[in-house]
Amino acid sequence: MVDLLPLDLIGKLERRAGECLEQWGLPPRVPLLIKYRENAVFRVVRGTGSFAGLRLHRPGYHDEHALRSELEWLQALFKSGLPVPEPIETSKGDLLVALPADEGEDVQFADLLTWLPGVPLGQTGTPLEWNEAQQKSLFFRVGETAARLHMASDQWKVPKGFRRPHWNRDGLLGESPVWGRFWDCPLLSEAERERLVSLRAHLQRVMDVLHRQRFDYGLIHADLVRENILVDGENVSFIDFDDAGFGYRMFELATALLKNRQEPLFPAIRDALVAGYRSLRPLSDEELKTLPLFMTLRALTYVGWIASRTEMPGAAQRLQRYVRDTMELAAEPDGDGAFLLA
Repeated sequence: MVDLLPLDLIGKLERRAGECLEQWGLPPRVPLLIKYRENAVFRVVRGTGSFAGLRLHRPGYHDEHALRSELEWLQALFKSGLPVPEPIETSKGDLLVALPADEGEDVQFADLLTWLPGVPLGQTGTPLEWNEAQQKSLFFRVGETAARLHMASDQWKVPKGFRRPHWNRDGLLGESPVWGRFWDCPLLSEAERERLVSLRAHLQRVMDVLHRQRFDYGLIHADLVRENILVDGENVSFIDFDDAGFGYRMFELATALLKNRQEPLFPAIRDALVAGYRSLRPLSDEELKTLPLFMTLRALTYVGWIASRTEMPGAAQRLQRYVRDTMELAAEPDGDGAFLLA
């Protein structure tokens, strides 16, 4: 994705990132841009053989309160022993740096996080390279670590003014979903739009029933895709908490599984993830029955995500894939939630 960016945009991002390095007492070197999605993420040299991740946040995506809330929660998770990045304070003891508005844009914020060892669990669209035993072991670890994250989050006292998105009925299916109005994308055909509108209405009714079940709900990572899970030997760690917020814990597990559903070992992957989670934290059979529902809901979020980024290279092709995946999930037995909560 970085290779496809215009050179003038890369230059602008590098300049903006370089402007704030001195806030952490770092030398004014040109940082290495490694990822550009919600944030521009740079790898910077922190010391001899030591690196850190500098995040240059997209203006207008999260406000200052939400960004500070993420860093406060991340700091608490790190202190509790979770394998997550640690926010690094500036020379003045702050976790967030504000950069002046530039070329008509809003004020931009930056933060610095410790660099974690390991390689991504995988890449979306590419078959997993791990053998069967490794896949089972790794997904058990992912489930186990997700359970630890949820337990630590429930034990943490959320500070006053804490603000993060809610991945609930409104955040997924309301008038302004967290990742965008999936049924309102200009690239959709009329037939696709009608199907998504109908599916949205049905899922809203299902979520109304779900709400009355009082299933496990709290702070979640919310984006445990392959790229955000690092593997270092037998250990796993979680990175990129940009979309973290409040949500059903089953939404967390569904996110970790969605992009693996075409894997030949998917049933084993699913069972290992659930077993890892249950080894530390209760997960009822009734909650587990909602997995197809939350996988469908997760798939819908990608339609909304690309709907607000139609200028991206290959947006039309990606949209078609996301819509197809969503409707396939909704068409599977119980995939649209019709019988899950009966």
